[in-house]
Amino acid sequence: MTPLIFLPGMMCDARLFGPQIETLSSSIPIMTFPLSQHDNVEAMAADILHNAPPVFALAGLSMGGIVAMEVLRQAAERVSRLALLDTNPLAEKSEVKARRAPQMAAVRDGKLRSVMRDEMKPNYLADGPNRGAILDLCMAMATDLGPNVFLRQSQALMDRPDQSATLRAFNGNALVLCGREDMLCPVERHQMMHDLLPHSSLEIIEGAGHLPTLEQPQKTSAALIRWLEDT
Repeated sequence: MTPLIFLPGMMCDARLFGPQIETLSSSIPIMTFPLSQHDNVEAMAADILHNAPPVFALAGLSMGGIVAMEVLRQAAERVSRLALLDTNPLAEKSEVKARRAPQMAAVRDGKLRSVMRDEMKPNYLADGPNRGAILDLCMAMATDLGPNVFLRQSQALMDRPDQSATLRAFNGNALVLCGREDMLCPVERHQMMHDLLPHSSLEIIEGAGHLPTLEQPQKTSAALIRWLEDT
């Protein structure tokens, strides 16, 4: 069976996909790749391709989706199917770049926890009974990765290319999925990706924000199973 590669979002690791790995791992080989060693998406994608199986299904959330699109740009023939979750195919806007500089300066000054707590994590989630536990997990993933990864990933996001043409050229089976309440990568952006991809389905997860894999794990896993089984 074709393996499935999960690519996590900024300052996240495989725990971001913990419920999906638990659900799917009995029926499909699963790999995850950290996006921690490079400061540009081109090198991140090349590293994944160097270590990945010859052909694979690819799913990325947020920054993981951005890197997944670059993997696709570099070697579309190796990607059997693509899932883009709560992500953005466009180059970073100048006003977003401007906000990154003070965040990076604060992290260099040893304030990673406060940057995650005050500026990033509040934007992640919809209200729900598990919000506190998910925010705690996000903080644990971020602090385990550390400030140098934050700086490298921030630089990579600032310099990323527009991937609209990459999506338009992909003829494989694709899933575009997001939380209804995602404020970072809103529904309209996912409708655009769905329109660009020739063979895609669009899934909007109710009761979720930017991290539906954790906020609504059963709904998200079910959507991924439909995508993997769709011929």
